[in-house]
Amino acid sequence: MHSKLLRGTVKKINLGTGFWGIIGEDGKEYRPVNLPAAMQKEGYQFAAPVVAAKGEMSVFMWGEAVRLV
Repeated sequence: MHSKLLRGTVKKINLGTGFWGIIGEDGKEYRPVNLPAAMQKEGYQFAAPVVAAKGEMSVFMWGEAVRLV
């Protein structure tokens, strides 16, 4: 798997029980599956390498699932 540098802004998404998402600089929505607690802050400026979280199942139909590497 190849990683890519994802830059964006962390946002609390209030769907269902709620979860943390990232609005990328590219305008796309990303759903990190392993976002560290230190980054779980509304408006946090995010920049980290990620890979697609293939096979990740979720009830949230929002964003592309990614895993921080």
